[in-house]
Amino acid sequence: MTTAVNTLIAVRPLTQADFGAWHAYWAAYQIFYQVELDAAVTQTTWARFFDPAEPVHCAVAADETRIYGFVTYVYHRSTWGRHDFCYLEDLYVDPAARGHHVGKQLIEYVQAQAREQQCDRLYWHTQESNHTAQRLYDWVAQKPGVIEYRMPVGSAA
Repeated sequence: MTTAVNTLIAVRPLTQADFGAWHAYWAAYQIFYQVELDAAVTQTTWARFFDPAEPVHCAVAADETRIYGFVTYVYHRSTWGRHDFCYLEDLYVDPAARGHHVGKQLIEYVQAQAREQQCDRLYWHTQESNHTAQRLYDWVAQKPGVIEYRMPVGSAA
């Protein structure tokens, strides 16, 4: 990937035609985080992106020839604000495209969407060990020092 190609990359909403590229990156994303989501979860997630009643969205960074990464985000209510919060849930950039501001472009796209929706906050999480992503996140955002805890719930455990 050259710098010239990088200038032609645009972030846009996901389309049905993007399934193959998105699915390959979705699988790579799961491998990175050492999880294996059931095929039904992937199918449900894909369907949610195209359901206007769902607050779940996906965008891709692409040029005229290929997709370089994706971002998913969710709008939700919060007791800490009058307006929705926007949670950037997943971000994945092709390893060959990293270091070319593709991740930054994806985050800025979500930021623009959150502004348009008048969200009170945009936030996300990452693994403590994901130092590559943290270099980007430390550059574009503030780290509030929050620690996350998880507890299994019912059949989702």
